[in-house]
Amino acid sequence: MFSNPDIGEICDLLREVRTIAMVGLSPLQKRPSYRIARGLQGAGYKIVPVRPLVPKILGEKAYSSLSDVPDPIDLVHVFRPARFLDAIVDECLARNFNRLWIQEGIINEAAAERARDSGIKVIMDRCIWRDRNGPCEPLLSSTL
Repeated sequence: MFSNPDIGEICDLLREVRTIAMVGLSPLQKRPSYRIARGLQGAGYKIVPVRPLVPKILGEKAYSSLSDVPDPIDLVHVFRPARFLDAIVDECLARNFNRLWIQEGIINEAAAERARDSGIKVIMDRCIWRDRNGPCEPLLSSTL
């Protein structure tokens, strides 16, 4: 059964990360992915949108897939339904991405365990914004 790292490890991850590829980032301001990405940008993270058929989101060039992203990526953050996670894990493995955050409400234990067993640090079914601004905030206020 999959379990997340403890909160200390999650906070360490958020302290180390600078560039976040956001898979499924919506261009619509009313969507949670957009609001979270905008908040993360405001906190100093570089956001790389991964969304087909959209040229830019939040002023950043959007890419059709993780395979198309040219920049080094510190964290892949997923806002896609659980049925897409197997393919996303495949892309992470092919690109040697070593951190994967699966947003709150998205659960695919088999994909998360496969990623973790392949050496990827995985956080699943947690809100990155809530963790960043909740328990991790005191540790992050001076790092970005």
